Amino acid sequence: MATRSRRLRKKLRVDEFQEFGFDINWTFNDSVSEEQIDNLVDQFIDEVIEPRKLGFHGGGHKEWEGIIATQELGKCSEEDRTAVSDFWKGKEVSDLVVSELYDIWWG
Repeated sequence: MATRSRRLRKKLRVDEFQEFGFDINWTFNDSVSEEQIDNLVDQFIDEVIEPRKLGFHGGGHKEWEGIIATQELGKCSEEDRTAVSDFWKGKEVSDLVVSELYDIWWG
């Protein structure tokens, strides 16, 4: 196997430059108002995303979907997946799906 230069590894997003993230999807119950949705999403960002130095790119109305990755070069962990899933459990949502970790550049 050929040894790749640091520059090439970075360009290809492999080895120490590989990034793992995961997808998330959920649906707010019909009983949840727009104001409640805004508050819950803000709470999610404030209590889970920011403290864990994650980034969430996504959105929705009643049905939400997005991708979660680290704010800086890095790999999400199983603990990150669990924290995200645990936050939404017990909230007024259904169809919660948190994918397995995958390489966000090549996955």
